[in-house]
Amino acid sequence: MDFKQAAKDTARVITSYLTFQAVKTVLGQLKETNPAEAYWLNSFSTQAALQDGETYLKTLLQERADLAMRIMTVRQHIAEDICEFLPEMVVTGIQQANTDHRRQHLERLTRLGGGEPSLDGEPEQPQDSPAAFPPDAPD
Repeated sequence: MDFKQAAKDTARVITSYLTFQAVKTVLGQLKETNPAEAYWLNSFSTQAALQDGETYLKTLLQERADLAMRIMTVRQHIAEDICEFLPEMVVTGIQQANTDHRRQHLERLTRLGGGEPSLDGEPEQPQDSPAAFPPDAPD
C-alpha cells in the first residue's frame, strides 16, 4: 500500500467535505441576510460538481468570485478548528467501530450455536442434532 498516496487521497476527500460544509454555512448565513443570494448559491451548488471541492470553487470563482472567496475563508476556519482533533478522532473512531463490528460478529456467531451459516443465511444443523433425524426415528 502506498501510504503517501492514501494520505493525499484522504486529504482531498476531507478538503472536498470541508468545502461542502463551508457552502452549507454560507448558505445558512445568506438565508438570513440575503435570501436572493442564497437562492442563487443553492441553485449553482445543485448544478456544479460539489463532490470535488476544488473544481466547485474554480467554477464558482468564474461565476461569483465574492461568494467563492467567502466559502474559501469559511472552509479555512473550519479546517483550522477541526484539524487539531481530527487525527485522534479518526483513529479512535476506527478502533471503536472495529471493536463494535467484531463484537456484533462474535454475538452473531454465538447465537448461531457454532454452526456454519448456509447460503440462505440460516445456520446448518449439526449432523448429530435432533433436527437432523426424522421425527419417527428411534433414539
